[in-house]
Amino acid sequence: MSQTPTSPVASMSDSVIGPLARHHTRQVAVVWGDQKVLIGGGAPVVVQSMTNTDTADAIATAIQVKELAQAGSEIVRITVNTPEAAREVIAIREQLDRMGISVPLAGDFHYNGHKLLTQFPDCAQALSKYRINPGNMGGGKKRDDNFAQMIEVACRHQKPVRIGVNWGSLDHELLARMMDDNVKLAEPRDGRAVMRDALVVSAISNAERAQELGLSGDAIILSCKVSHVQDLIAVYRDLASRCDYPLHLGLTEAGMGSKGIVASTAALSVLLQEGIGDTIRISLTPEPGGDRTREVIVGQEILQTMGLRAFTPMVIACPGCGRTSSTVFQELADRIQTYLREQMPTWKSQYPGVESMNVAVMGCVVNGPGESRHADIGISLPGTGEVPSAPVFVDGERTVTIKGDHIAEEFQKIVQDYVARRYGAHAR
Repeated sequence: MSQTPTSPVASMSDSVIGPLARHHTRQVAVVWGDQKVLIGGGAPVVVQSMTNTDTADAIATAIQVKELAQAGSEIVRITVNTPEAAREVIAIREQLDRMGISVPLAGDFHYNGHKLLTQFPDCAQALSKYRINPGNMGGGKKRDDNFAQMIEVACRHQKPVRIGVNWGSLDHELLARMMDDNVKLAEPRDGRAVMRDALVVSAISNAERAQELGLSGDAIILSCKVSHVQDLIAVYRDLASRCDYPLHLGLTEAGMGSKGIVASTAALSVLLQEGIGDTIRISLTPEPGGDRTREVIVGQEILQTMGLRAFTPMVIACPGCGRTSSTVFQELADRIQTYLREQMPTWKSQYPGVESMNVAVMGCVVNGPGESRHADIGISLPGTGEVPSAPVFVDGERTVTIKGDHIAEEFQKIVQDYVARRYGAHAR
């Protein structure tokens, strides 16, 4: 299954907002075999995710990578924190290749990455990208030497690097120096503003150092992760104004459930609307035993609802009110949405363009017919006290009216036939 980004959605009217202009950046290629994911330089915004398995358990990690890739993650990051984990990276890559999963793997390194990449060259080669956190590489000359060692490995294996600075592990020496300089000013700035500036300075200075060490500027991605919405917006606006490296967006430690989703959406949407951000990851804390793929779906839905990408047909459904005491429309909306997402691994290649399709499942006569006409295909179910029939609209025209106990099955068949008829022609 291919994870190469599809073309951005071009459905917005220029008179309303126009295609969102992207912040000008270099372009980085993340490659495995014949699979190439482009980041920056006008390419569509890429969705990433990260496993939470023990990387030393190669089978469990490969299975989760497969699940994330099939959900739509275009790059999957794995933790490489011990010799045991580094030793298993090649086995994970080989297992994925046997399963036909060509998604590129990124290695997440902290503290000992310079040792692991040097001691396990097969690991260094099997990974498609390295993530380095300069704040977790020691201090002074030790930090400089460890960083240089990792960059040398990246150059030797021709791997791109994300230099990821994090609020919680910022270079203490740099921050202390900038805080001291700030105190000497006639009008010192707020300490939080100095910390934001230190994040940007750390990211850019380390990128420049990597280039001095021989890494191409077209192999560098930057990130400055914080856990508060307004800080993230401020940091990335500043970062985008001061460099042309592709930028990875994400609210670190976003939280669980709706809080994590809302916070990530609030922060990323502002930046993406301004053209800032070339790849994203939604760092949701999963519920115990929760599905890791949720973060992928949230990332896709942010991009799709903004009109930046199309991943799977969107289902429009009303929230319900006193006119819709029946749960029929809710059950049908959920069933259709699940069905569409499950079909996408097959439909993606069989029916090009189907990912931009809109389906409306409405619950009563107030907005039902209108919304159904605006969608590619829609159904208006009867509300409380309405005639027990459900008109179906296809491409704006009312076609059939469904009645009886099998409305869900009949509408799903209509959707299936519509997809084959409209998008099947594109494949021939």
